[in-house]
Amino acid sequence: MTVNPLEPQHLHTVPPVPPTEQEEAAQQRRRTAWTATELMAAQFPEPRWAVPGLLCEGVNLLAGPPKVGKSWLSLGLGLSVAAGGNALENVPVQAGPVLYLALEDTPRRLQSRMGKILAGRPAPAGLTLATQCPPLPQGGTDAIASWLDRNTDARMVVIDVFAKVRGTSAPGASAYDADYAAVGHAKKLADTYGICVVLVHHVRKAGSDDFLAEVSGTNGLAGAADATLVLKRARGQADGILHVTGRDVDESEQALKFHADRGAWELLEGPAAEHTVGDTRAAVLRYVREHPGARPKDVVEGLPDIDPGTVRRNCSRMSEAGQLTKDASGRYYAARAPEVSPVSDCPIDLLTSEND
Repeated sequence: MTVNPLEPQHLHTVPPVPPTEQEEAAQQRRRTAWTATELMAAQFPEPRWAVPGLLCEGVNLLAGPPKVGKSWLSLGLGLSVAAGGNALENVPVQAGPVLYLALEDTPRRLQSRMGKILAGRPAPAGLTLATQCPPLPQGGTDAIASWLDRNTDARMVVIDVFAKVRGTSAPGASAYDADYAAVGHAKKLADTYGICVVLVHHVRKAGSDDFLAEVSGTNGLAGAADATLVLKRARGQADGILHVTGRDVDESEQALKFHADRGAWELLEGPAAEHTVGDTRAAVLRYVREHPGARPKDVVEGLPDIDPGTVRRNCSRMSEAGQLTKDASGRYYAARAPEVSPVSDCPIDLLTSEND
């Protein structure tokens, strides 16, 4: 059919505007039902990482004991992602807007902390900070969604601390159901926008061999989250160990060092075990890692500054502790560990303002 250019055009004659790649990704995220053939034929974008190997899109529960440095860690990550460059001093990150809800801080304290971390560098314009936010079920989710709508290339939202916005439980709900539902509000935001949401939380006073069991509350919190990270104090060269597990991230233990003079956490190279043992064991680990299959006499010869008997005893004890493995011929190997990929007041109107 020939269209007369002088006649008014009807809707059916207007060519459809193809959706952008971002709109297509959003449509895929919102879809909830598929046939098996449709699902196998669909093309999904790779998960977006805020911090490669550590923080992926989805809900990330970051827990730790009081005063361990969770707020320094989360603020430092927010500044790094907003500015681009390196997070934790060693992990390259792509720059993008970040929303940081510092719900236990004052503007003065935030200014002081940022000044220490930035050490004279300019503050990233992509970081929005707020010290107030309604509970997620009572308007908080909508406020954050409004900010995300205006910052379509946002990479991360940090809520420090989660308890301030989780809201009240439904009448009659079990503790597990209440915890699961509370994280569910953040999960909906993360899934709808394909964004990394970090919920800063606490751990129990009692320790546990399973770091997931240390998260304060029921298993509903970790169960609803896409990833759980627990920051624990450490001994040796490291100041902390970040235990990580999740659906899109490999389970791992990462050694961190805190530089108090500049408020910065640094990701240390190599397995966490090398930074949390004494100097002798660390030396043995490094030698065996560089010389897999070494016999005890090889380790002794390779560490001439350490007493031979001490080296042999440590090799044996490290094998019993799982820090080294030994084959039938008595050769030592470093235990394998998962690796991380290269490695004024701010009220809620900042979230809803039309002027970013």
